[in-house]
Amino acid sequence: MIPIRDENPTHSTPIITYLLIALNIIVFAFQTMLGSSNEQFIYQFALIPAEVTTLSIDGIFNIFTSMFMHAGFAHLGGNMLYLWIFGDNVEDRLGSGRYLFFYILGGTVASIAHIMSSPGSQIPTVGASGAIAAVLGAYLVLFPKQKVLTLIPLGFWLRMTMLPASIVLGGWFLFQLFQVMLSLGDPSIGGVAFWAHIGGFISGVLLGLLFKKPESEYPSNYW
Repeated sequence: MIPIRDENPTHSTPIITYLLIALNIIVFAFQTMLGSSNEQFIYQFALIPAEVTTLSIDGIFNIFTSMFMHAGFAHLGGNMLYLWIFGDNVEDRLGSGRYLFFYILGGTVASIAHIMSSPGSQIPTVGASGAIAAVLGAYLVLFPKQKVLTLIPLGFWLRMTMLPASIVLGGWFLFQLFQVMLSLGDPSIGGVAFWAHIGGFISGVLLGLLFKKPESEYPSNYW
């Protein structure tokens, strides 16, 4: 299932979501301009679990820098699509200040989950998907009944339909769990950080409920 858009209007301009999308695009454009030097750039600023578990200062710092790096156009495009669709409403519900803190904290928890799943890994990991997984978790608990226009591939056929966010995001989470189960015991795992997705999503569920603004701050017709 691929979400296209939701039917959930916001009551404020999602400045932080826009800035996060812009920053991710700018960093990726910079990576592209590096050409053959991009690999060195990735190893310098990507998350490498073994560097964090040995308490390397650079390794710990890279937990944050890796959130704004991507491995290719498809990687960037997929992540930004999910952030565009779901981030604005989560920001609207949490408030921009809380949302920025929530996003970074969710991404950090996701990174820790990935590190714990493979503490000695030397494989560099990049991407905003851990933080965005937190956004998805928060959206699930804050707006479970909101409708999402979803593209569903059925073999050679494609179907567009409206589905509740609980189905779209719950299905996404179950897919991550399935991938984790497949990867158990596979030493080659590391390119796709499924444990980061799981950790980020669960943290988003909890933090979304914790950080949301009081309902009294919303218009009476918000729901």
